[in-house]
Amino acid sequence: MIKYILLCFLMYIIPRSIPAQKRYSVKTIAFYNVENLFDTIHSSDSDKERTPSGSYKWTSERYMDKTTKLARVISRIGMETTGTAPDIVGLAEIENGIILRDLINDKALRAYNYGIVHFDSPDHRGIDVAFLYKRSTFTPIHFKNIPLKIHNEEGYRIYTRDQLLVTGILDGEPFHFIVNHWPSRYGGEKRSRPNRLAAAELNKQLIDSLQLHNPGAKIVSMGDLNDDPSDASLKKTLKARGKKSETGPGELFNPMEEMASKGLGTLAHRDRWHLFDQIFFTAELLDENKSSYRYWKAGIFNKHYLITPSGPYKGYPLRSYTNGRYSGGYSDHFPVYIYLVKQVNP
Repeated sequence: MIKYILLCFLMYIIPRSIPAQKRYSVKTIAFYNVENLFDTIHSSDSDKERTPSGSYKWTSERYMDKTTKLARVISRIGMETTGTAPDIVGLAEIENGIILRDLINDKALRAYNYGIVHFDSPDHRGIDVAFLYKRSTFTPIHFKNIPLKIHNEEGYRIYTRDQLLVTGILDGEPFHFIVNHWPSRYGGEKRSRPNRLAAAELNKQLIDSLQLHNPGAKIVSMGDLNDDPSDASLKKTLKARGKKSETGPGELFNPMEEMASKGLGTLAHRDRWHLFDQIFFTAELLDENKSSYRYWKAGIFNKHYLITPSGPYKGYPLRSYTNGRYSGGYSDHFPVYIYLVKQVNP
């Protein structure tokens, strides 16, 4: 009888069902312009200044110091939230595949077992874009480089960076990633604008072709665009939206637009901040009914050690060279990132 009473009492005080605590998986997608990361070997006319005997006195010690610093930065992007390094990293201003292997084999990144997608581009400066991915979370299925064919006023081709398209499976979901480094503003913003409009048009063609094959494709485009979110290349050519509520199916959402409107930036020039480094994506990543992974938030990775502490460039990104002199920094750009999140079974 006592056991029966006790059992009834326990059934009364213990809830019949305890709600399971929600758990989430968070993935970090990052982009970083690493500012002229060359090896020390003279292999073409474009790199002779960045050798031990060149004007930059680019020695093995300086190369290893910068590579180690960049690897440490990459490993920390998103770490505060996820406890680990980024799952996907787009890079700009890489000379070749040797550098990428040195980078992922640095002690700060070695344990994450990154894979590499990279093609040599015809860029006149000898720099390329690249794609790093954690083998444990992303499996590439198809990748290709798409050349941007533009010409100067005399009709001669301007050799610039290719756009890199990588298609694969991110934690069970199909994704497409495009890594960009659009033409610079050399010669002035207005004069060079058509080159970036052409780059935006190529990016749009890639996205359109992916959506033609699959209207619900999850596409993430990232890079140093050498344009701000409010410029014509983003707003008119790509028609990227800055507000979720205004982004319709198949359209592009650019979370960097809101940050730029607040005066935030990834690089500074003549006391003005620009947000050239951007990550934008198709609206499917805003809709929980169309993608298990959804966009959560975006950020600029601008930790104090990446910032010039004093002098005329105080507050700017702490770069490797300042006015031609070695300053032992990281890059003239801050990295950017977005978080993708999905609920997982408890």
